[in-house]
Amino acid sequence: MATLGISIVTDSCAHFSTPHFTQQVPITVVPFKMDIAGKTYREGVDISAEDALQLIAHQPTAPRVFPPSKNDYVEVFTRLARHSEAIVSIHSSRKMYGSWDNAHAAAQGLMGHCEIAVIDSQTLSAGQAMLVRLAGRAIEQEATLDDVVRVVRGAVERIYSVYYVETMDYLLQNKLMDSSHAILGTMLGVKPFLTMEHGLLVPMEKVRTRPQAIERLVEFVIEFTEIEDAVIAQHTAHINEHTRTLQDRLAAEFPGRYFPHTIYGPSLAALIGHNATGLVILESPIEELDDDF
Repeated sequence: MATLGISIVTDSCAHFSTPHFTQQVPITVVPFKMDIAGKTYREGVDISAEDALQLIAHQPTAPRVFPPSKNDYVEVFTRLARHSEAIVSIHSSRKMYGSWDNAHAAAQGLMGHCEIAVIDSQTLSAGQAMLVRLAGRAIEQEATLDDVVRVVRGAVERIYSVYYVETMDYLLQNKLMDSSHAILGTMLGVKPFLTMEHGLLVPMEKVRTRPQAIERLVEFVIEFTEIEDAVIAQHTAHINEHTRTLQDRLAAEFPGRYFPHTIYGPSLAALIGHNATGLVILESPIEELDDDF
């Protein structure tokens, strides 16, 4: 079977560090909807990440976020099925948002029309985008749908994310941290670190200062011996002082390797707030040794 007919679908929680990536590679991005300051926006369509984060920064409560509906995915899958031999659909963690569930239900209703593989990325934002890029590369190499699915699902376990969060307001509102820990953290003047673990954002530790946060982020990266992809997620479109300092520290530890930065999207900001810094790593796959070696 020729593989040029494999289409890629994802939701707008995927945030790409390379500008215009989705225009260079044929990917259909189905937008989340979100209510910010009493107005509804389609993520990445009606409002940019930068404008959304600026609006969120002035709101006392987290935006309400609505993943694409089953009907949204039925429309997208039906349209793509007309000229696709197969579809691979990669979604934000099903434990954080309902995008995967709605896409899976839509795909079940279209069985027999087109083969559709619906994948839970078990991550968010830049990590999800890394998986989409892997799918795109596999398709360019004329892999079969089974091959593409195997590549993406194999990489799910190699995506690692940590985020340093300046305030705990959204973590409390989204029940990512209990109130007793938040109150104690505020009293002690500490800031939380979060990580993606089995598809969930969970607190892992706390630091007191930004320099300590930068050192902890560097320590996180040093744990990896082989890195296939990496990106710094920040809350501004242009590089900020915190990210520049982090890049300088990483350059000292990884000579010759560049760590790009990107603003994270409002669907992630709705969970962790508008003023976080994160690092997302795709670990290189472990090469299997020949049994006869």
